[in-house]
Amino acid sequence: MPTFPENLEPALIWQHFARICGVPHGSGHEAALRASLIEWAQDRNLDHAVDDVGNLVIRVPATPGYEGRPTTVIQGHIDMVCEKEPELAHDFATDPIQVVLEDGFVTAVGTTLGADNGIGVACGMAIADDPDAEHGPLELLCTVDEERGMTGAFGLKPGFVTGTRMLNLDTEEEGALYVGCAGGGDVDSRWAVQREAAPAGYVGAKVTVKGLVGGHSGLDIHRNRANAIKCLAQALWAAQSAEIPLRIEHFQGGSMRNAVPRDAWATVAVPGDTAQALAQVVAAQQAELQAIFGRTDPGLTVTLSEAPVGTPWTARLTQQVLSAIVANPSGVAAMSPDVPGLVETSNNLGVVRTTADTVEMVNCTRSSRGPDLEALRQSIRAVHLLAGAEVTLEPSYPGWQPDMSSPLLAKVQAVHEAVFGRPAAIKAIHAGLECGLLKRAYPDMDMISMGPDIFGAHSPSERLSVASTAKFYTLVKATLAALD
Repeated sequence: MPTFPENLEPALIWQHFARICGVPHGSGHEAALRASLIEWAQDRNLDHAVDDVGNLVIRVPATPGYEGRPTTVIQGHIDMVCEKEPELAHDFATDPIQVVLEDGFVTAVGTTLGADNGIGVACGMAIADDPDAEHGPLELLCTVDEERGMTGAFGLKPGFVTGTRMLNLDTEEEGALYVGCAGGGDVDSRWAVQREAAPAGYVGAKVTVKGLVGGHSGLDIHRNRANAIKCLAQALWAAQSAEIPLRIEHFQGGSMRNAVPRDAWATVAVPGDTAQALAQVVAAQQAELQAIFGRTDPGLTVTLSEAPVGTPWTARLTQQVLSAIVANPSGVAAMSPDVPGLVETSNNLGVVRTTADTVEMVNCTRSSRGPDLEALRQSIRAVHLLAGAEVTLEPSYPGWQPDMSSPLLAKVQAVHEAVFGRPAAIKAIHAGLECGLLKRAYPDMDMISMGPDIFGAHSPSERLSVASTAKFYTLVKATLAALD
């Protein structure tokens, strides 16, 4: 169990969140946490089941007097985005999340916290354990691999849960009820690595972009923060434009499709007599990028360091990959004409990595409108095909269309106003909640989404408000008692 701040209230939700933080659970590696949750259920004689893709459901009986009420599903995902500061020696496969309290916020030491969506899962567990909670039958639905591609929600089959209404606990703004979300789909591109010996007289160098803020590729995309992959490509492109015959040996940036990349680096080979010119280009690019992103990413740096000469890519492959990245759209593509301030369509160039045999690139595209989503994905595909890549459009997932006549929404609105003395904000979100996919498997399910204040999700600056978590828990608890 990691160190964890003491005396936080409500105690039960923090106790369960501490348990979750103590078990590694990066996307695709949720088995240990799932086993821990099953152990928790077995200790309480709660029925549970696991489906073919690894989703877990835990069935909680009604409290006395509530037995005849319809079943309510409480849903969250048990995987987390694994991002850390580059210099931190943390292994997400084995190390627990180290948690601290700072100025009223719970945060992690140099890593993502996993409040997205550990705090939602912890809330369901706390309700089941709370002797003061009143509720009808509950199904705690814990899905897997949400952050990488919603694998669990994609694989969920009708009949795994029986409830007809659902509280999704995976949004990040206390006092807001979410009733709609964007759909999305990835674009995966791949080039076969082609290398040849560096010409005589070439020297090695490493160009590094770091110090960026990053963030969630849906929730933070409107903030126009710098993308480290794009910044690095711009610097290398500028070198080529300055007639430096640069050849890339290795290009690496980002780690998650749905996190705005915070750092990237490339090793390159250049003629020895152009080394000084390369240094001048890199310095100029740092100044230019700082001028562009000084307000959003004040710590941005672009640095040049020595590196040995390896076996670089061919000049053709270097040009193809650089062209693809420079031309690749990344950021907001369109704002909603119907909902003021809501991003409608966006793309995040999330990952570029070099393996022994390939250069791989992953784009995470989102839109509230299916045709716009596909149009942007096809645009990226066209650019990368022109640049010689093999391109795969991963299966897309649907958005979640708002239902303003939802009985569940009306009930939670009434509860919120009764408990807090003010109406809840009703919103849609530019992120890929699982609700759209769950609606596909359960078209008659009535659902809304809520959560506490979480800032900086998908980055090491992720922090969870203690005060808003208490209000969030109060709302969930009061809602369950009021549902009939």
